[in-house]
Amino acid sequence: MRQPSARRRRTGYLFCLPGLTFLVLFLAYPLCYTVWTSVHEVDLGQLLGEGEQFNGLDNYRTVVDDPAFWHSVRLSLVFTLGSLLLQFTIGFALALLFARPFPFNGLLRSLLLVAWLLPPVVSGTLFRWMLDAESGAYNALLEPVGLSHDWLTDPSTSMAGVIFANVWVGVPFNMLLLLVGLHTIDPQLHEAAAIDGASAWQRFRHITLPLMRPVSVTVLLLGLLYTFKVFDLVFVMTGGGPVDATRVLSLYVYEVFFTFFRFGQGAAAGLLLLVVPLLVGVWYVRRLRREEEPAGGAV
Repeated sequence: MRQPSARRRRTGYLFCLPGLTFLVLFLAYPLCYTVWTSVHEVDLGQLLGEGEQFNGLDNYRTVVDDPAFWHSVRLSLVFTLGSLLLQFTIGFALALLFARPFPFNGLLRSLLLVAWLLPPVVSGTLFRWMLDAESGAYNALLEPVGLSHDWLTDPSTSMAGVIFANVWVGVPFNMLLLLVGLHTIDPQLHEAAAIDGASAWQRFRHITLPLMRPVSVTVLLLGLLYTFKVFDLVFVMTGGGPVDATRVLSLYVYEVFFTFFRFGQGAAAGLLLLVVPLLVGVWYVRRLRREEEPAGGAV
């Protein structure tokens, strides 16, 4: 094949220019500026005209030595793992349900997607009202059996309430992707296994689960990337309270920035917040490349 001419190469670069400009302005520059801020002493005084002072890794040391930071890390892990476990399990169960034809299948599927389409601020406000101790809908249902509770104002249950709301938001996304994966499985595999005498559980365990593994890994990783950095839902529902019981890592970064105006430390904490999603993203990209290598070599 002939090599592309210089004119065609320039034309290709011009077509790429809008996308590259967007990446530079809205991704590369903010990230570089955050890195620069994280190694300088920047507070409200510096923003008002005083010079920023380089302090190396002092901001990172201050953040890592802060017990509140590690408290937020633990809460983020609890929030993320709890949400992922319930979202994936319920989403998989619903995907198995909607994979079978029944009346109003499409209508019910569309109604479930409303939870995912609503902005997180709206969903958080909705659940804050429903979990309200005095006028909430859930307490109205549970009061006759003596199970009413101050869900969001009790430190022992506030995290459960926030996880419950996040599960409601994330289940439709999990269901939709898993349902697409179920439709890629050849029905003849299940029919052949049924003829050989395999029970429904055996067909699910030995056919559905292994073939759904790539889709399941993708769904879990996407859920991890989104859930670990959730801010708006938790902020609207509890604001990190009560008594810092729901102050996840994203809220910790927000408070350092906009409550205490320690911008250097906030930038350092924000970059540390990116560590887990970055590692997961790198692992996922490398995994996809390994899976594509045999197919590429066979061409």
